Amino acid sequence: MYSGIIDRYRVLLPVSEDTKIISLSEGNTPLIALPKLSATISPYLTLFAKFEGLNPTGSFKDRGMTLAVTKAFEEGQQTVMCASTGNTSAAAAAYAARAGMGCYVLIPQGKIALGKLSQALVHGAKVLAIEDNFDKALCLVREICADHPIALVNSVNPYRLEGQKTAAFEIVDDLGYAPDYHALPVGNAGNITAYWKGYKEYFDSGKSANKPKMLGFQAAGAAPIVSGSPVAHPETIATAIRIGNPASWHGANNALMESCGHIDSVTDSEILAAYNMIAAMEGLFAEPASVAPVAGLCKLASQGFFTEPATIVVTLTGHGLKDPDIAVSSANTIPISLPATRDAVLQAIGY
Repeated sequence: MYSGIIDRYRVLLPVSEDTKIISLSEGNTPLIALPKLSATISPYLTLFAKFEGLNPTGSFKDRGMTLAVTKAFEEGQQTVMCASTGNTSAAAAAYAARAGMGCYVLIPQGKIALGKLSQALVHGAKVLAIEDNFDKALCLVREICADHPIALVNSVNPYRLEGQKTAAFEIVDDLGYAPDYHALPVGNAGNITAYWKGYKEYFDSGKSANKPKMLGFQAAGAAPIVSGSPVAHPETIATAIRIGNPASWHGANNALMESCGHIDSVTDSEILAAYNMIAAMEGLFAEPASVAPVAGLCKLASQGFFTEPATIVVTLTGHGLKDPDIAVSSANTIPISLPATRDAVLQAIGY
């Protein structure tokens, strides 16, 4: 029986044999070939999606949260706290509930997708909506946790990144090698930092003969790393990456520099086009932030960035059901109302 990433990669994580693991059997997410998308974007590319939306709470955050909450529990903490644009709050609330711990969440008021907010609430977290953005929420959480016996479980907690690096391990284990490129959305920048850490550790241990070039993509309205300075009022439909001053900025820059990678931005219209394209072509339903790298690959390919065959893994960070309002508003079709008769149905489907 699969029991989660800590059991699977215990020797590569900061736990002991006596550590009580708080797990929801996260990880082991599928690596899905994308042949139609590959052919559409560039004849040089072979694309795979690491679909992290199939983690227990629907996003990659579960990988880091299982370890962060496990260590908080091991250290005797009774409460966890985070700032969130949505997915972190869902994961923190779920794993805290699993551990029997309390959970406080700070969110930017009116700036969180309903699918994510509902998860935090149903798991019993106390959700506080502040009249400011994520960056201010994170500042407040860091101050409070520094002065009170509350475990901070944002990605500034190093255990979060230790858990998230296991996705890179799984990719190498599934492919048998590291891809030529790995493309991710970049918001708070913890994930690109963690993946690079994982790839380096597998390479250094001899489990992988190569390391990928890291490709990061931010939304144009929330692209501080691309522009080189914080964004005071970040705006994008991709709520998960609506962050103006990433906590792991330095880690992301290191990953990009050390891997000879590249970071770029994509517009909301490019994100929506990619969102509908991957759903229609490959049957994968991912939240808007997840498809920023798909939009980014389309952009780079149109600029002649890829000139020789390459294998690329794209991380789809969260499930599309996280943000159902975007799905409904951007869909190319709507439900058709008609009488409950055979003839009406046949006419509607063209028979």
